[in-house]
Amino acid sequence: MSATPELIADRLAISDVIINYATALDTRDWGLLRSILTDRVAIDYTSFDPDLDLEMDASEWVHRVRGLAGFDATQHLSTNHRHVIDGDQATCISYMHASHFLTHAGADHVCVLYGYYTSQLLRTAAGWKLRKVKLTITARHGDARVFEWAFSKIP
Repeated sequence: MSATPELIADRLAISDVIINYATALDTRDWGLLRSILTDRVAIDYTSFDPDLDLEMDASEWVHRVRGLAGFDATQHLSTNHRHVIDGDQATCISYMHASHFLTHAGADHVCVLYGYYTSQLLRTAAGWKLRKVKLTITARHGDARVFEWAFSKIP
């Protein structure tokens, strides 16, 4: 496939959406997160939690991930973007390295997840938007209890 200016522009725009997803999570910018999602989203995080295979309004997903604000810090890195674009639909597979930091009961804890996202996007009048995000965790280390502790801090 030749790298036309349109294809290059689409690839850049799609990668911007994927990077904005990670940035929104780490900066707790819930408006940014909502702005890159279609009105309904499908979320498949079953490799993290078997019960997280959901379809919902985007605002509900934004509300759910607000639990990340219970962490002292997070850092979601996104690399190795591989794009498949078919008209107004696209898939982007991107590597992910997500660190989660929390002080709990006077001790510092961390849990790091490794893997990749398979993101399905739709071209809209407002640009590319995420309509489905699948997380595949390939490895993890650290204390997974940090998720329960962090999410329990947020009402």
